[in-house]
Amino acid sequence: MSRFVGSGVLFALGCLVQIWVAADPVIHVLVQMPLLAAAGYVLPRRFILPRSGVGPVLILAFVALTIWMLPRSVDAALSSYTWHLAKFVTIPLGIGFALSFSWPCIGPVLRGFIKAQLVSMLLFLGFLYTHAPIRICNSYLIDDQHRLGLGFAYVAIGLALYWIVPVFIGTPTSAQKGNTHDIRGHGYRLF
Repeated sequence: MSRFVGSGVLFALGCLVQIWVAADPVIHVLVQMPLLAAAGYVLPRRFILPRSGVGPVLILAFVALTIWMLPRSVDAALSSYTWHLAKFVTIPLGIGFALSFSWPCIGPVLRGFIKAQLVSMLLFLGFLYTHAPIRICNSYLIDDQHRLGLGFAYVAIGLALYWIVPVFIGTPTSAQKGNTHDIRGHGYRLF
């Protein structure tokens, strides 16, 4: 029940920021869309995804994410009621809910690859939005586009640090008594 409440709160926050979306692309792309995806991610799952379904569900999430990364989709969500409604359905269900099913089923190598691709794509979008000589999103001004590009870069750097720092400093785990010859017994996990 608490997952339904958390999902509802995140979705309501995503709906609440809608009044600022038309004026600021940073709020639209870096606040509202992640809130909607998080609302779908925390929805409770009633069954476990079979191994054969992990790939298709992961591909669904990536296709939906790719569509919503396009500037044309961001513009269409502001000008078309169909795209606006599609944003509130496909981002929570197609990205967030699909990732919540597939993420626990994939291995650490694929998770690392996906994280690296996300960081590199955010950096690429940051470069594109800050260095494009023309407006990429027709609904926003060049200065807004530049701020969005900087926001992409900051998010990419923040995620990279969040995922890399624990690898180098280790994370505390419960110490095992009597195991003095193993590094894991000293309370730190390296990977």
